[in-house]
Amino acid sequence: MTGGRLRTSVVEDPKGPDVAEGGDDINADATVRFLRVADSGPEGTARGPDPARRPDPARPDAAQAGPRAPPLVPSPAVLPLVLVAVGIALFGAGLAVFRSFGPGARIGRLLAAAPLVTIADARVLAATGEARYVRIDGRIDTTDQFPDEHDRPLVYRRSRLEMKSGGRWRPIAEDVRAVPFTVGEGLDAIDIDAESLRDGLVVLVRGSAGTAADVPDRVPAGTAPETPVRLRIEQVSSVEHATVLGVPVVGPDGEPRITRGMGRPLVVCTLDRDAAMRVLAEGRRGRAAAASILLVAGPAMVSVGLAAALLGVVR
Repeated sequence: MTGGRLRTSVVEDPKGPDVAEGGDDINADATVRFLRVADSGPEGTARGPDPARRPDPARPDAAQAGPRAPPLVPSPAVLPLVLVAVGIALFGAGLAVFRSFGPGARIGRLLAAAPLVTIADARVLAATGEARYVRIDGRIDTTDQFPDEHDRPLVYRRSRLEMKSGGRWRPIAEDVRAVPFTVGEGLDAIDIDAESLRDGLVVLVRGSAGTAADVPDRVPAGTAPETPVRLRIEQVSSVEHATVLGVPVVGPDGEPRITRGMGRPLVVCTLDRDAAMRVLAEGRRGRAAAASILLVAGPAMVSVGLAAALLGVVR
């Protein structure tokens, strides 16, 4: 106070009145809304566009923004269809990888799925003529046998020379030696139709690998010398246990036997299930794992998609 007069001084806060006095934040969007309301006229009637008014490049409003980009995430109505489509694609890819294993893939599936019956039940199926593809387990036995180069008693031996062509191994020569044998369990036994045993033999494979130049007299004429070739030796001993898959029937001699049938092969496996799957996969464990993941993930995603669609309908 000076000379009876009150002097008032105002000191502005450098942070602005909205911060210093606890006022409301005023952002750019609120300013734009205020200006639009103010531009509508004294009675709130909207004005038409001013021809002299040019777009401000610093203010991208709705008129200047142009068409919006499509959303990256599908809408709730479309998402179930997307999930189902992706699931079907994954399952199809899994089947393609699975089939790339050739006959081994089918043998592996049959080993995992064929129903187990006793040898006594298999004999009954043969006697009644009921066609069923079954699995039996038992010990191999024979009244005759032959030795291998290490004097091991054998009932079956197959030597196969194969040549790699187009990424696959193709047999070019084969030699098979076999004697009649049975698979028994306790006092029961059943004959095995060894003549029908082809791709269904699952045993530890021995052999060697080289090129066509190593066996020029055993490969087709005109084969390139650098073509990969391999010799595979598969054999069954008379002292082994075996798993056999096939259809029990009555043989020409009137005795029950297991053979191929119902469009499925005769399978004789002397390995446990895990070892058999490794042999059938021929060491391609990464591809086998990928096929398993795809075959499981595909149906799972289809189920999720159908569940999402059902929930959308219920709502």
